Amino acid sequence: MSAAPLAIVTGGKRRLGAEIAARLAKAGYSLALVSHLDKEPEASLLAVLADHGTDWQPFVHDLSEPATSGSLIAAVTAHFGHAPDLLVNNAAMFGQDGWDGMTAETLEAHFQLNLFTPLLLAQALVKAAGDTVQPTIVNILDQRVINPHRDQLSYTLSKQALAASVRSIAAAFGARARVNGVAPGLVISTDEYDAAQEQRLATLMPLGALPAPSGVADAVLYLAAATHVTGQTIFVDGGANLKSFDRDFIYL
Repeated sequence: MSAAPLAIVTGGKRRLGAEIAARLAKAGYSLALVSHLDKEPEASLLAVLADHGTDWQPFVHDLSEPATSGSLIAAVTAHFGHAPDLLVNNAAMFGQDGWDGMTAETLEAHFQLNLFTPLLLAQALVKAAGDTVQPTIVNILDQRVINPHRDQLSYTLSKQALAASVRSIAAAFGARARVNGVAPGLVISTDEYDAAQEQRLATLMPLGALPAPSGVADAVLYLAAATHVTGQTIFVDGGANLKSFDRDFIYL
C-alpha cells in the first residue's frame, strides 16, 4: 500500500483535468485518472507522471451513469489498497442549447453527468473512507453560476445546481468529509477562439487577463490541504464573476 495520498480526478487525462492531475502529481499524490475512453493522458501530463515517479492508474468508466458511481470508488480502492483522500469532480458535459432547444433529454444528460455523478461519487467515497479518514471533495464549477447568460442553458443549470450543492453536502457530511468548489473562467480555449479574440476578452476581465489553468490547479491543491475549510467556492476567473456578460465568451 502506497503511503502517498491518493486523488481520483474525473476527466483527468486531458485539458483542465490533466493540469489538475499534473499539479497533484508534483505535490506527491498517487492518481486514479478516470475517463470514458481508453486513451493515453496528454503528453505533458505523462511527462510529469514519469518525472515524479507517480503511482497512477487509468480507469475507464462511463460517468454518465450515476448509479455506477459506487463501483468506480470500489475499483479505485481495491487497486490502491485504500480509499481516495481526494476526489476532484472535473468531468463535465458542455452542450450548446438555448431556452428553445432545451429538452427533457438535454437536461437529463447534463444533470446526470454534471450533478448526479459528482454527488454519488462523493457519497460512495465517504462510505468507503469510514470513520477514520476525512476525505476531501472538490467540485469544478464555472464562474457563470453567479451571472448566467442565455447560452448553453442545460449546462449552466446543471453547474448552478452543483454549485448550490457544495454548501448542502458539506453541511450534510459534517466532519466526515470536506466539500468545496473551484469555479474557473475561460482557462483553456477551444479552436473556435483566435488570439485576437482572446486578447479582447482579456481586456474585459477586471484583472485585465484571462485566468491560467495552473491557477485552477493551485486552487484545487490549496483546498485539498485546507483542513479547516469546507462549504466554500473559489473563483479562478480573472474576476469574470464580478461582471455580467450577455453571451458566452465565444460570442463576445
